[in-house]
Amino acid sequence: MKKVLALAFMMSLAACSNPDKPAQSAAKISGAGATFPAPLYTAWAGQYKTTGGAELNYQAIGSGGGIKQIEANTVDFGATDKPLKPEELDKAGLYQFPTVMGGIVPIVNLTGVEPGKLKLTGALLADIFLGKVTKWNDAAIAALNLDVKLPATPITVVHRSDGSGTSFLFTTYLSSQSPEWQSKVGGSDTVEWPVGLGGKGNDGVAAFVKQTEGSIGYVEYAYAKKTGGAYAVLRNKAGQFPAPGGASFAAAAASADWTSAKGNYLLLLDQPGEGTWPITGATFILIHKEQADAGKGAAVLKFFDWAYAKGDGNASELDYVPMPETVKSMVRGQWSAIVAKGKPVYQPSAS
Repeated sequence: MKKVLALAFMMSLAACSNPDKPAQSAAKISGAGATFPAPLYTAWAGQYKTTGGAELNYQAIGSGGGIKQIEANTVDFGATDKPLKPEELDKAGLYQFPTVMGGIVPIVNLTGVEPGKLKLTGALLADIFLGKVTKWNDAAIAALNLDVKLPATPITVVHRSDGSGTSFLFTTYLSSQSPEWQSKVGGSDTVEWPVGLGGKGNDGVAAFVKQTEGSIGYVEYAYAKKTGGAYAVLRNKAGQFPAPGGASFAAAAASADWTSAKGNYLLLLDQPGEGTWPITGATFILIHKEQADAGKGAAVLKFFDWAYAKGDGNASELDYVPMPETVKSMVRGQWSAIVAKGKPVYQPSAS
């Protein structure tokens, strides 16, 4: 009898630590937050469920909403593209880790302008969103686009209306490119926009731009691809205009030093290198360090352990950049700090 019980206990431990074999009676888990990674989390959730893993209910409500919900303990994890600083994490009793990296692109609705043909600089983009450049045939835009026929159409700015990590990355980038933007608006997940219309989520901004001639907005690249609309390319620190996509996002992440990033707080904006996309960032998961329900905490970490092990294909297909294996191993090592009654809730796999 003792041998049978011991064998059962060992099988239970193996099931908990192997992301390839989720428990058949897996609990449902809930998450909310960033719209930036929503297409990927949806793909991961569907594939994970087919393996017998936990069912994931993810609400793409924006990074600000995700932070509020995890702080209020109304979801099992929050998701944000605006990483919390170490002091913010400590105050809320939270831990954060990155899942994937991606890029934010300006999208436009200009008849006759194909994707990737319109060139902009960060400073010019800031002037457009400040309301200083108001027509598409403005001399500053025309000087960068001698081979593009630009109409005299008024520019309609479209921005996020909700608390957004995408907005945080976009406005923080504009702050680095324009002293005027930095002083008047700044970089945050919610700002006082000088001009424009507000859309909720990446999909809301994409929808507004798609239906408004002469408009410009900003979305995560997966949404730009999904809508099939035109996007602008940006001049990077090296003076080049690379195409957005997995290669240029990975180039921006190449020099990232995660081991020195306290609390895993790291931004990837305006990185050096000829092939780097200038508005690149990681997206993060937030989870309470002290878990009231050990099973739920374990289920969340198990899902992302599986995603680290088996989800890179989905990420690449959707033009996200998977985290390097060294970063995945580092993060898995940090998970022992997620506890219930003083004991770690999950033993990660060795993969």
